[in-house]
Amino acid sequence: MEKKVFETDFAGKKLTIETDQLALQANGSCSVRLGDTVVLATATMGGIREGINFFPLSVDYEERLYAAGKIKGSRWIKREGRPSDESVLTSRLVDRCIRPLFSKEIKNDVQVILTVLSFDQENDSDAIGLVAASLALAMSDIPWAGPLAGVRVGRVEGQLILNPTFADRVNSDLDLIIAGMNDKVLMIDAGGLEVNEDTVYEAIDFSLKPIKHLIGFINDVVKAVGKEKIKMESAEIDPEEETMEAHKEMMQKTETWIKANVPQVLFDQNLTTKAGRKEVLAAAKERLVEYLEKEGIGKDRRKKALPLFDDYINKEVMRAILEEDKRVDGRKLNEIRPLNAQIGLLPRTHGSGLFDRGETQVLSVVTLGSPGDEQFLEGLEESGRKRFMHHYNFPPYSVGETGRLGSPGRREIGHGALAEKALSSMVPNKEEFPYTIRVVSEVLGSNGSSSMASTCGASLALMDAGVPIKKAVAGIAMGLASNEEKGLYKVLTDLQDLEDGNGGMDFKIAGTKDGITAIQLDTKTKGIPMPIIKQTLKQALEARLEILKIMDAAIAQPRADLSPYAPRIISFKIDPDKIREVIGPGGKIINKIIAETNVQIDIDQDGLVMITAMDPENGKKAEEWIKNIVKVVEPGEVYTGKVSRMFDFGAMVEILPGQEGMVHISELAHRRVGQVSDVVNLGDEVTVKVIGIDEKGRVNLSLKAMTPAPEGYVDTPRPERKKLFDRKPRSGGGRRF
Repeated sequence: MEKKVFETDFAGKKLTIETDQLALQANGSCSVRLGDTVVLATATMGGIREGINFFPLSVDYEERLYAAGKIKGSRWIKREGRPSDESVLTSRLVDRCIRPLFSKEIKNDVQVILTVLSFDQENDSDAIGLVAASLALAMSDIPWAGPLAGVRVGRVEGQLILNPTFADRVNSDLDLIIAGMNDKVLMIDAGGLEVNEDTVYEAIDFSLKPIKHLIGFINDVVKAVGKEKIKMESAEIDPEEETMEAHKEMMQKTETWIKANVPQVLFDQNLTTKAGRKEVLAAAKERLVEYLEKEGIGKDRRKKALPLFDDYINKEVMRAILEEDKRVDGRKLNEIRPLNAQIGLLPRTHGSGLFDRGETQVLSVVTLGSPGDEQFLEGLEESGRKRFMHHYNFPPYSVGETGRLGSPGRREIGHGALAEKALSSMVPNKEEFPYTIRVVSEVLGSNGSSSMASTCGASLALMDAGVPIKKAVAGIAMGLASNEEKGLYKVLTDLQDLEDGNGGMDFKIAGTKDGITAIQLDTKTKGIPMPIIKQTLKQALEARLEILKIMDAAIAQPRADLSPYAPRIISFKIDPDKIREVIGPGGKIINKIIAETNVQIDIDQDGLVMITAMDPENGKKAEEWIKNIVKVVEPGEVYTGKVSRMFDFGAMVEILPGQEGMVHISELAHRRVGQVSDVVNLGDEVTVKVIGIDEKGRVNLSLKAMTPAPEGYVDTPRPERKKLFDRKPRSGGGRRF
């Protein structure tokens, strides 16, 4: 096929789409280029997966190191392996955008794969990949209600910037990725430096115009190369088993029974727990099965009626909220469940915090390590080190279930990263607090936004550990009840179990008392209108301030002292040119310091020295040792050192580690000295005074200056120092060995 190329202007740059050239066996494929960053997107649909009650969509974002001209740093493994956390987060980001626009009736496997083919270190591939995924689906024959589009927005010096480069983002106090369609928002993923709600709203609104432009561009491409969508046949009725009339009769009986028997159970105010509601609803479903069986409906036909039960539960929960301001647990729409915050639960950890919000309970634990414990990063975009980490664990018992334990899945990685983003801007810099910081949040109970509870628990634990974070950080999950046909909606504070259904949203907002630090929005609608966004931001701020009051009651400021079980780090700066003197040839000097003081030593290229020691005395000893190595000797200073070398005309004394000075024979005593050994011997410890430093930096010392001169003693000027190191080579040849 002949390649087709489409171009448009985007944020002052050329955005190029190419189709009909790569991956032609997929249902839909395209490549999208901005600058020299190129992403290939493919969308493929497989057959129906039997026996499932969910839509089997998978999204994979594949980083290829060749895209940035890199070869994997591992000595043993050179090919790409397990996806990086950044890859997982981008996969989740795209999934959250496109999933709401699929029909829940589809049971065919659908897979979207995004492969970064070229990366220019300037234009991020995640927002480009989102556009590519949208186009691949829209131009394919896969049923999908798109297209959508996504953009990144930053803010530098108070000015909003569309599609900021990596250089722009260094100076930006907001990093916002937004996906939307039809002037509505489908997904938000953001980090901020305490950005206020009005600014966030302005940035979201700012994104809608370029999103609309991109959607128009995608539609133009689809008109030119798009395929006709496959018509999915309904699997509800099997003509060989029943007639349309029989099916309608069965569904009507099911609906009548549900309406007569479920509402009183659903809103029983004595059912205050998720497990209690789950149990009574399961029992009600069993009674429904028994009723249908008595009505003579066979097992296979009954299975087709059961989904109506779950649909009704969702609709009834939404109806009660919209029409009666009534929630299943009796709370007001803006009411938070009971809160509890504690610190210092664990005796030997460096810091711990427990946060409860209703049945959601998270225990966060802090570990402080040396700078050498930093995580090394090697990816398409990132290379370097990471000193603050937040990890999230979600064991099956947290929801009263059994299950397999293993490495963290995408959900765990995503929730951990969200809390990390919320907290990272409050963590002190390396110069102020040089520790490597790891926080692990253990979800002990979950019923609504354990990621935001992890943010709260981690903030408590950091303060308990004595980490001087700038401010406490809290988070809340906001929900939504809506009826798009009638244009009705109600915003819910503190989302939980049954409220997270169709027509809803999961709008997580974290921050301090002064501003937002992280946002994550998912929705089960065709988009959230801006008035709902505005109300949610306002309502979430009220909730966040309420949570922060409870947290402040547990601990208002970071502890002044670290745990006695945490290592102590001494940090100071030295002249970068002196680093080689501290390290020594082949690391001889620094390894000697480490061996004799039992510490860890890390030195940055800018001269920042960090000594980590479990014993504070050892740390001080190593600090003094290094400072002595790099110390600049000044005339008039007094030192005690050992005689390291002897000559006919004087003795060398090591006054500091690696630094020697010469005591001329005339400076040994207040008398004439015949031989140097008459006064000092090799290895003697002597106290000397610096009497001068010559033009070559050589130190002149005096031993006699440390004792009073005898009565009648007249000092005579010392002769010029013999130039030991300036001897000319013997004539007629080089140096002799």
